[in-house]
Amino acid sequence: MKKSLVIKNSMKDLKGLEKILKVKFKDISLLDTAVTHRSYLNENGAEISNERLEFLGDAVLELIISEYLFSEYTERDEGDLTSFRAAVVRTTTLAQTSRELAFGKYLKMSKGEEDSGGRDKDFLLANLFEAILGAMYQDQGYTICKEYLHRILIPKIDHIVTERLDIDPKTKLQEITQSMFKETPSYEVLKAKGPDHDKLFTVQAKISSKNLGIGEGSSKQRAEEKAAEKSLKMLEY
Repeated sequence: MKKSLVIKNSMKDLKGLEKILKVKFKDISLLDTAVTHRSYLNENGAEISNERLEFLGDAVLELIISEYLFSEYTERDEGDLTSFRAAVVRTTTLAQTSRELAFGKYLKMSKGEEDSGGRDKDFLLANLFEAILGAMYQDQGYTICKEYLHRILIPKIDHIVTERLDIDPKTKLQEITQSMFKETPSYEVLKAKGPDHDKLFTVQAKISSKNLGIGEGSSKQRAEEKAAEKSLKMLEY
């Protein structure tokens, strides 16, 4: 990302993020914490990262999405609702929503993390989305969070349900490769870097000797999902 697009946060800068969220925080320091990645701490003398707010935001997100699905899709059973919810809150969906809202430019991280493309990494953007929601819940309460998600995330649900995007990419890739090649894909970890609490995995999907897509994620499972998504695009699905 060009340096001109990167915001070096101060409390004043976060006013821009408030405008995007359409929420005025009572305690702007909560929002500042929400955009602070763990890597930023030692390098810049900060004390708190966004991990606890991420934990809270994840719970708030699941509740609001579950409530919506339960109310709107009354003919669907528990299995379908669980699958739909997983598709809405998965890393790729949240990361894409963060990109649409330009959250990445507000993320505070170490120089090393930024140089490695941290502002556009799916798992960092998804975590950021959850942390911001957690901060909003702490500052504004449940109703404001619900209004916010109904504005920026819940409109995506109908498309997910109609197109059955809830079928996870690994399952879809397996179905397609078995149909096309009579083979089941395998996944190879190409590298794993970083400390245990913040590791980044790079995984490649394969069928026989043919290399398919490469994906990155904060766990092998997430990296495999990204590799499967890239593979589906390569196979034009």
